[in-house]
Amino acid sequence: MQNDELALFFQEMADVKRLTPDVLVTENGEHSPTIAQLARRKAAEMEPEYDANYLSMEYVDLVKPDEVFAYKKDGVQEGVYKNLRLGKYQVDATLMLLGKTLVEARSALGNFINDCHTRGIRTLLIHHGMGRDSKPHPAILKSYTFKWLMQLPEVLACHTAQKNHGGYAATYVLLSKNAEQKRENRERHQKK
Repeated sequence: MQNDELALFFQEMADVKRLTPDVLVTENGEHSPTIAQLARRKAAEMEPEYDANYLSMEYVDLVKPDEVFAYKKDGVQEGVYKNLRLGKYQVDATLMLLGKTLVEARSALGNFINDCHTRGIRTLLIHHGMGRDSKPHPAILKSYTFKWLMQLPEVLACHTAQKNHGGYAATYVLLSKNAEQKRENRERHQKK
């Protein structure tokens, strides 16, 4: 009975032809990518690279080379802001943006502020230059620096530097305390 079934099976399958595989094998034995894979690869290559730096490169309000920059968030005490404005705080870190492209300056500023905040550095000096001769408009780097500083959540206040620190070509920056500094401050005031 088993032989009859097998013979019947072969009789039914007599006109069936073997299918040829759809996947082509290259000479080295690897599979070539499908059309869909090639399309996805091309789309991925055309996407801009992810940028963790969220500082905007879009439109900026242009400032004059000799314009004073003054900015403070709500909650910053007037006395603290006055001392920053007058350059009375010791500058703990300095960033030189002169000669950098906007893309380089944007990256450098974002990384610098983040690094200083992480390390607990509170008072900074940013040298952006006055930009009198920058093309196509004067003070482009200075204008973007002002815009970016206001976008950074760690920045509490900024002001154009005093002459001995660079004047219109530099800006003082006051950063917020990091988590460790806030914890130490809470512990210090709880003991009183």
